Amino acid sequence: MLQTAAGERFLFGWIGLHRDAVNRSVWKWSGGGNSTYFNWAPNQPNYHNREQTVVILWADGKWNDERPSRLWPFYCFSLTAVEVKKTWEGALEYCRETHTDLTTLQSDTEQLLTLSEIRHDHITGRVWIGLRFLGDHWLWVNGDPMVYENWRQGDQEHQCPLRKRCGALTKEGHWENWDCGEELHFICY
Repeated sequence: MLQTAAGERFLFGWIGLHRDAVNRSVWKWSGGGNSTYFNWAPNQPNYHNREQTVVILWADGKWNDERPSRLWPFYCFSLTAVEVKKTWEGALEYCRETHTDLTTLQSDTEQLLTLSEIRHDHITGRVWIGLRFLGDHWLWVNGDPMVYENWRQGDQEHQCPLRKRCGALTKEGHWENWDCGEELHFICY
């Protein structure tokens, strides 16, 4: 998602990841939750002088730990819950025309932020996310790698779907494979 938002060209900037003040080996997102995905540059994090407690994105798209006192631009994560129901293809087209894309979920934090957006009165049931089964595996439509998954535990239906080949997020926070022709609400970023 970040690569798409940056226009395929990364610029230096804060990404909202910081070391936990108590357990210094844990990295947390500013929106809450521990990071389960890392994209460290070689030899990073290096914890230089134990002062480097936050993360910056370098021009090559890799992460480096840094001192919080440095001044850099920053990246924000913005989501829109669309209260109109569309097929998965219709949702993808709408998001690409009016926002950036259907959302991808690359961490617990992105999952939690998305859940907070869909827990409104007008959003019922599940919502489309930018997940699609093509060939023999699930892919994010914007090209992000699949580094985080949150399928319902014990549900194996997504492993080789015959008809339900589009990804949806339930209000309980689980991913489901769903029939792409169904009309659901959706999340754009």
